[in-house]
Amino acid sequence: MSKVLKTPISDAGVEQLTAGDIVFLDGSLVTCRDVGHRRLVERGMELPVDLRGGAILHAGPIVADRGGGRFEMVSVGPTTSMRMEKFEKDFIARTGVKLIVGKGGMGPETVEGCRRHKAIHAIFPGGCAVVAARQVEEIERVEWRDLGMPEALWVSRVSRFGPLIVSIDAKGNNLVDSNKALFNARKAAIVEEISRQVRFIR
Repeated sequence: MSKVLKTPISDAGVEQLTAGDIVFLDGSLVTCRDVGHRRLVERGMELPVDLRGGAILHAGPIVADRGGGRFEMVSVGPTTSMRMEKFEKDFIARTGVKLIVGKGGMGPETVEGCRRHKAIHAIFPGGCAVVAARQVEEIERVEWRDLGMPEALWVSRVSRFGPLIVSIDAKGNNLVDSNKALFNARKAAIVEEISRQVRFIR
């Protein structure tokens, strides 16, 4: 059975989740990727968004400007989370963010940040950028627009955003690493069996 997280997300909200769980998000979601992380961690700039108990999405969205300060989310597919690996532990510590959403897994620094500060990383299924955009009810505002559309901080209100697969939980379990170990352990026997069956091919 899937669970729903609502912002602001509490420590208890993430502590009940385990790597591999399916969750959906209601509330506020902020796109924040490479440059947003670098501005905070490397340059010491304060984020113009309060992320305590909040959620971010590693994504460079396509947004339509409808005029009069109104925007529409057209496409918002997740980008590769591993690019933020060297920043994420500090980012979590400094912002109080509780949910990080992206594509693919993350490494030991993020695992430590999630374990120490009670946060989780989740994977949004690839190839579903338009579906994700439809789960955005409204773009409430945009910050750091000088960075351009992909890197700006788009602050949105979402409903049942997901499904999100918990890849790193607040206990430090890493689903992607666990799956890699499992699959690699099975690989040798499978490769041998395939090789045996196709030896006749020259």
